[in-house]
Amino acid sequence: MKIQIINGPNINLLGKREPGIYGSRSFDDYLNELRKAYPQIELDAFQSNFEGAMIDKLQEAGFASKGIVLNAGAYTHTSIALQDTIRAIPAPVVEVHISNVYRREEYRHTSLISCACLGVICGFGLDSYRLGVEALLKRAEVRQR
Repeated sequence: MKIQIINGPNINLLGKREPGIYGSRSFDDYLNELRKAYPQIELDAFQSNFEGAMIDKLQEAGFASKGIVLNAGAYTHTSIALQDTIRAIPAPVVEVHISNVYRREEYRHTSLISCACLGVICGFGLDSYRLGVEALLKRAEVRQR
């Protein structure tokens, strides 16, 4: 089973960027742990600060993987194009956020992509990604019955 993780703007700065909000670990360190925890899954990760590159990756992964864990970063609040792409692909998408967006600035309380996603997970730090993977695994398990 293949699951694609797609990260948006500034996720490449994890471990350096606002550690009080995002923690002090890099995503790559966390990804290595996640891969060890799920050896039966092919976990691929992609990060871009550019909306168009994220759309291209969603289109590619949406037809080549069983699910996508998406942290769209700030594009969550602004991108109808990402919403349209999520609606256009067959793979289910779980929206994740490291911080609890509802405890932050009000403009972060609105997601333009949630309505197209299987579900939303936020506020559990990097563990939000594991919870997203678990949700996709559970969905695949139910669909196989």
